[in-house]
Amino acid sequence: MVTIPDAHEDLIHDAVLDYYGKKLATASSDKTIKIFDIDGDNYKLVDTLTGHEGPVWQVAWAHPQFGTILASCSYDGKVMIWKVLPETQQWAMIAEHTIHQGSVNSVSWAPQELGPVLLCTSSDGKVSVVDFNENGTTSHVVFEAHSIGVNSASWAPLTGSGKDASQHQRRFVTCGSDNLAKIWSFDAASSTYVLEATLAGHSDWVRDVAWSGSVLVRSYIATASQDCTVLIWSQDDNGHWQKQPLTENKFPDVCWRASWSLSGNILAVSGGDNKITLWKENLQGKWESAGEVDQ
Repeated sequence: MVTIPDAHEDLIHDAVLDYYGKKLATASSDKTIKIFDIDGDNYKLVDTLTGHEGPVWQVAWAHPQFGTILASCSYDGKVMIWKVLPETQQWAMIAEHTIHQGSVNSVSWAPQELGPVLLCTSSDGKVSVVDFNENGTTSHVVFEAHSIGVNSASWAPLTGSGKDASQHQRRFVTCGSDNLAKIWSFDAASSTYVLEATLAGHSDWVRDVAWSGSVLVRSYIATASQDCTVLIWSQDDNGHWQKQPLTENKFPDVCWRASWSLSGNILAVSGGDNKITLWKENLQGKWESAGEVDQ
């Protein structure tokens, strides 16, 4: 157990390792992002990124093939893109995405085969998808997703083959304060995202959604809610999404976040009781406890 003392001056909302596990980025209500280099159990603060005017909710590392790049989102309604410039080896803000009219609650990069594409969700009820083009320009699609506000989103695993981005379907799932999760897919004819399925099963805000990265047997979506439950969604043979409660009884407090392991077979759930619980599907298709982490 490694503790980093005095990392921020206020609440830390997110902490994410880069692709190689050599850098840690943290986001805080103190309006800053901190970058740490990791060497064994040693965490060395190398930079503090300032520019947001409100609490920073989330950070996301791009795939290293695009460079050392980090996206951040904030209550101030902005998304910022930060990069280590090759000529100076210093962090700098290289782009600012200011399309939203409310807090931007989550940012997530697409699977690298799709290129540098960023998915953003906002309390204004909209989702934006930003493409960072090779010539340095950006293009984006914005659409209404959840009327009261969008809390999070997660990309679907790729099912196509090859490195050609045109071979892969762009799909993701969003969740909102309307108690719903929704699956969207890109429609080339209209150049926007169309609703593929609506996942209704929660009785309060859906705080987080996570699409498992593995498609070995089937693909799972986990939704974590203010109603103190987590639901696992999977498609039946007819393609319809079916829900299964993760636990028989409700969690003791609100479920804030859900996250799949890289192999896609273990789910981590964090909640208002300051605990992280791990879950795994058994051979009978039921989900059982795989451990607990006390914070």
